[in-house]
Amino acid sequence: MGTLFWTFLFYSFCGFLLEVGFAKVTHSPKQDRKCHVLLPVCPVYGVGALSILILPAAVTAYPFLLFLAGAAVCTAAEWGLSWFYEKAAGAAFWDYHTLPWNLNGRVCLLFSLFWGLLALPLVYGVQPWLLRWVSRIPPAVTIPAALFYLGDAATSLFLLRRGGTRALRWRQGFRAGRPSS
Repeated sequence: MGTLFWTFLFYSFCGFLLEVGFAKVTHSPKQDRKCHVLLPVCPVYGVGALSILILPAAVTAYPFLLFLAGAAVCTAAEWGLSWFYEKAAGAAFWDYHTLPWNLNGRVCLLFSLFWGLLALPLVYGVQPWLLRWVSRIPPAVTIPAALFYLGDAATSLFLLRRGGTRALRWRQGFRAGRPSS
């Protein structure tokens, strides 16, 4: 169970870094890309990665099949998390309405293809390395870390319901060490 948690957390953090980089490169007006108030994570990437990692070996052994299946399972995860955030938190972290071939603005063909591309280095490069790393984490560390994550997730959902995604941008409220009004 600890391996699943750390794998999820690692890919959620990598997703956050990818989102921040994408926002900077595309000059997106929405620069704050995280989904939690404290931790710099985007859980859709963690769920997507776990979805890829449970694919059968008969799929992951062939890069083209992995690309297609990775695109499909991650698109399903992205759609599901978009729906969850809308219903549970009243928030939308992404909106693909302006992109072609979108489904309710929750998913679109272009980003499905990106998911498929991300599946390849995940399975063939990053995950074997990550398993060696997470196997060294003492089990006694996992429970407090998971509880902290769950506390952050619950707090984030609460704040999202009260103030939308702006509630997660706590850093923007401070200037020169003082809260802004």
